[in-house]
Amino acid sequence: MLVAVYAVFALAAGARAGVQIATRFSDAPVAYSLSAFAAVVYVLATVALALGGRASWRVAVAACSVELAGVLVVGTLSLADPAAFPDATVWSGYGRGYGFVPLVLPVVGLFWLRRTARTSGGARTGGGTEEGGARAG
Repeated sequence: MLVAVYAVFALAAGARAGVQIATRFSDAPVAYSLSAFAAVVYVLATVALALGGRASWRVAVAACSVELAGVLVVGTLSLADPAAFPDATVWSGYGRGYGFVPLVLPVVGLFWLRRTARTSGGARTGGGTEEGGARAG
């Protein structure tokens, strides 16, 4: 379920950023670039969570951590100085435009990664891979 939600957000953020950058980039280049960056982070998290394995676990932790930091920083800045963000990003207002899912998602992701690391030593993230990274048959 977590991988599916990340995949939806990767698609949503990527599509939004693509349209914004292609049609009106000069209106709010920082906001649209941040949306594109968020899309890349969501793609990384999706792939890492889906693959499993030790290296993927580390990438997933990094992606979720960057996402959480991004939503906290951009969310705070967008509320403190709305003029700096003339158009919303995925992370503006702590993800208000997306039902605050961008704020909750990395917390859930990090909690799940921590839980799976504790139960399997971080070698498996639930993506159906064994410690060496080979798919279980």
